[in-house]
Amino acid sequence: MTESPRVFRPRFREGLISAVSMGFFFLLIGAIFAVTPNLFDRIMDFYRDFEIRTLPHTENVFLPAPLNPYSHMEVYTAVWQFSIVWGIFQIVILAFRYVAGSPFSKKAETAGNMVFWLGASYLIDLLRNATSRVPFLNTPTPLEGWFAFWAMIIVLIGISLIARAIILAARLAMTK
Repeated sequence: MTESPRVFRPRFREGLISAVSMGFFFLLIGAIFAVTPNLFDRIMDFYRDFEIRTLPHTENVFLPAPLNPYSHMEVYTAVWQFSIVWGIFQIVILAFRYVAGSPFSKKAETAGNMVFWLGASYLIDLLRNATSRVPFLNTPTPLEGWFAFWAMIIVLIGISLIARAIILAARLAMTK
């Protein structure tokens, strides 16, 4: 009870950033559902279209995929809208973390999230606009494009983790 209120300031600031993030997340989801007609039904149609398919160029690898990967553009557009806005919001949160004096691990986490969501928005946009200008989605079949997209998402996860590690390593190098 005799502790100074300053002891709780950093924790309060981190809680405030988390509350703002959670509120913005729900606001963004609600806004996307509000501006996309029948989005819930389209999402359900997307999941109903899934079946277990053979991974192209393999014989014994089976993964879930939609029967018609490019027939769900409204769902892809909604996911793209979410990822681009959420990625930009991560930039704002990163700025808040610097102003609030957040721990460096939180800043690195937010930077990694920013890399992932902005990268995912780029990949989703490529999937939405699958044309000959997209090298890894310029595949003979939509199924190959679908699996190429997910392979690139896995690569992006690795890139975001490496970005986070580089930031943490840079901080460690600066403190020595």
